Amino acid sequence: MELEEPSTSNADNDKSLLSEGSRDIMKLEQPFTSNADSDKSLLSANLNTESEKDSSSRTDDNIILNHDFSGGLHLWHPNCCDAFVVSPENGYPEGLSTKLSGRFALITNRKECWQGLEQDITNKVCAGSTYNVCAWVGISAGAGISGDVADVLATLKLEYNDSSVSYLFIGRTCASVEHWAKLEGTFSLSTMPHRVTFYLEGPSPGIDLLIRSVFISCPRSSQCDRRSTGPFFDGDENIIQNPQFDDGLNNWTGRGCKIVLHDSMGDGKILPVSGKVFASTADRTQNWNGIQQEITGRVQRKLAYDVIALVRIFGNNITSADVRATLWVQATDLREQYIGIASVQATDKSWVQLQGKFLINGSPSRAVIYLEGPPPGTDILLNNLVVKHASKVPPASPPVIEHAAFGVNVIANSNLSDGTNGWFPLGNCTLSVGNGSPRILPPMARDSLGPHQPLSGRYILVTNRTQTWMAPAQMITDKLKLYLTYQVSAWVRIGTRTNRPQNINIALGVDGQWVNGGQVETNDDKWHEVGGSFRIEKQPKKVIVYVQGPDAGVDLMVAGLQIFPVERHVRFKHLIKQTDKIRKRDVILNFAASDSGSLVGSFVKIRQTQNNFPIGSCINRTNMENEDLADFFYKNFNWAVFENELKWYWTEPQEGNFNYKDADELLNMCTSHNIQLRGHCIFWEVVDAVQSWIRGLNEKDMMLAVQNRLTGLLTRYKGKFKHYDVNNEMLHGSFYQDHLGKDIRANMFKIANQLDPSATLFVNDYSIEDGTDARSSPDKYIDHILHLQEQGAPVGGIGIQGHINSPIGPIVCAALDKLGILGLPIWFTEVDVSSDNEYVRADDLEVMLRETFAHPAVNGIMLWGFWELFMSRKNAHLVNAEGDLNEAGKRFIALKKEWLSHPHGFINEEAQFEFRGFHGSYEVEVVSLCKDKVTKTFEINEGEEPLVISINL
Repeated sequence: MELEEPSTSNADNDKSLLSEGSRDIMKLEQPFTSNADSDKSLLSANLNTESEKDSSSRTDDNIILNHDFSGGLHLWHPNCCDAFVVSPENGYPEGLSTKLSGRFALITNRKECWQGLEQDITNKVCAGSTYNVCAWVGISAGAGISGDVADVLATLKLEYNDSSVSYLFIGRTCASVEHWAKLEGTFSLSTMPHRVTFYLEGPSPGIDLLIRSVFISCPRSSQCDRRSTGPFFDGDENIIQNPQFDDGLNNWTGRGCKIVLHDSMGDGKILPVSGKVFASTADRTQNWNGIQQEITGRVQRKLAYDVIALVRIFGNNITSADVRATLWVQATDLREQYIGIASVQATDKSWVQLQGKFLINGSPSRAVIYLEGPPPGTDILLNNLVVKHASKVPPASPPVIEHAAFGVNVIANSNLSDGTNGWFPLGNCTLSVGNGSPRILPPMARDSLGPHQPLSGRYILVTNRTQTWMAPAQMITDKLKLYLTYQVSAWVRIGTRTNRPQNINIALGVDGQWVNGGQVETNDDKWHEVGGSFRIEKQPKKVIVYVQGPDAGVDLMVAGLQIFPVERHVRFKHLIKQTDKIRKRDVILNFAASDSGSLVGSFVKIRQTQNNFPIGSCINRTNMENEDLADFFYKNFNWAVFENELKWYWTEPQEGNFNYKDADELLNMCTSHNIQLRGHCIFWEVVDAVQSWIRGLNEKDMMLAVQNRLTGLLTRYKGKFKHYDVNNEMLHGSFYQDHLGKDIRANMFKIANQLDPSATLFVNDYSIEDGTDARSSPDKYIDHILHLQEQGAPVGGIGIQGHINSPIGPIVCAALDKLGILGLPIWFTEVDVSSDNEYVRADDLEVMLRETFAHPAVNGIMLWGFWELFMSRKNAHLVNAEGDLNEAGKRFIALKKEWLSHPHGFINEEAQFEFRGFHGSYEVEVVSLCKDKVTKTFEINEGEEPLVISINL
């Protein structure tokens, strides 16, 4: 069931609950109109002497373009309202006060206080610098609106690559209908967002906003060095030739289409932002058609490059489309690679900045960068392209969190001792209080909080629900702290049995973005535990928590909702003790020599050379051409999985056209370094991962293709791969089952086992361990595995992918405990964690590694990559693009070191040395006064009883 975001119709303040997050949507819906014939009351006044003096600042230092509206509204955009420019030469509208004069912008038809005028300043600012803002503003009351003064605010809208949005307050002034008011403020950005928009807003709906001029400047002492951090750089640093088309179209070509040079388009409405001209495509017939430049010989391997472009689209009645920057690389052996650099949602309304990063591992014979993406017939416009060696990002600092209040519930009146006070209904539903809910904390919360007083037994009953999102809600904006990891827990129940499962979700609206706090599915009338987690890393303006999901008309009950920050390091102490129990063993070394008496008192130094616990990573063929990346992999991992090279769409992209070369080369690399291998994957049940030629087959031919895939792959690599993921993500897809019948899944396992009996055959799926997906809960996964086994499928292992956000130990452990009942080995197969702060990322990684290593049912863990720019998730890497270890990488290395035993001491009178050590390979060095130093090796394997090892010296 698709979960809906909360309604904005039931706000308890003067702004709708999620209106801030709706701004971009409304921009597309509200047309720009220039209504010079408006009969609204206008004001005029002379700009006072002080404002003239301040406005005389050098305009070439002003990052605001067209700051005084001498160019009309060029580069300015009304934010969901109307705007036009008033000037003396065109005459003032009737009713203008004689106290105001000059040229200014008038913003009218304002229906929300945040509506105003904005300008994109992304390519004018950089992180770490301080900017001064000065604007001259006024107001004019519209028809029926009273009041001679109103607040005007200057604000920055900050949009990030992960689609999150935040707002930065700059300054405020009290504007008047009688004279221009000076608005001042400063701002500084600690990190550089994907997009920065400056705008003026504030007066109540119906009050017109007047803007005379805007200045934003950076003092000389703090100006950013545009050569190294700004979006446009000196030509010597930019490897793109003729980047602003000053030399026409030289060095540029069309990729499957024509390219054209313009000084304007669209009847003069589209003008270049920088330079005098811009380029566009023409006659595009394919999505990949675009504008390109060859950069062979100018781009170096193993160097990271920043890419910044100003783009927009035009034509074919398309108002918005994805524009992508892509790098095509051809190796000396003619192998081709397409590297996705960045994408941006471009519009036909304004220029937008596309920004990304890339690195080439090998030595290409050719390299071409190009723009692509929009539908055929829609032109791509390019104003400027910069490709330069990426500047080093300074190391992050750990977030400073004061008064964290770990374990303290942020939900007010959670026990409902004061009725429904603190709660409000989201939508037109009804809230009341009932009795009879569980009086104990849900188990996952209890594991985090420890001993806790009983719950009250009261619950919120939600009736008259006419939409799935109608729910009890609370505002918790001021109760949350950035970078803290919050656990979510509650008891939930539906009021009556239904004829289909009902999904119940604890959700958060964070500035209009839906955040998943946990889900559970039920179709009975029992209480169910729902648990999850979340973290906020950008300052929000508004956060609402609500419980949603069941069908309209289905009553909902919620009890004991808890949202509390978790001190994860407290649990680490427990995990260290648990690890000692299951990953170590007592060892007695019995030493023997021709003269045993001479051994007593000899010094023993033991070094563990390898922990037997599998810790691996995915790799791919092109990445391993980077010697630094390959060296880190070989030193720190003992298992590998191929990211793509064994998947069917890679080995047979077209029917009968086989490509095993990449997989063969990776296999040989790993074998030569004693790296064990997982085979991922034989089939993939999600339709989007199935090649088009397979989707076009009839049932008979598809069954034959499946048989040929099994025979071809498992015969070729018989005995080479220890594991196979047989049919990936069966809880989230059903392509082969839908086309070939309900028995096909079990038959895939049976045939694979017949072809390679030595391989352990796994199921593999995602969102098993974090409580965020009711389709793949541990209970659903158990039912799925049991059903396969009932059909005779030789399921040998359970794969949990582990693409997780803000992991909480007890939640992960609870899933493992349930799955452990099946008695099958569990592997985390694709682990990655993501945070823009590398210290928080390190904590997340430590949670996953410690929980995995401390659980008796888990037999191994695989990371889904470790190197920046070569991971499917952003901000998940352990090693920066050019080889620097970040904090997450340092934590990983430290844990691996912690899990090696290095005891030392002296041989006792029984010629023995005793210690407790991790399972794995060891070297022992004996130093005797009477004999030369002697070194021997031994192994510690799993077992309950002490291991006795005889070492003959």
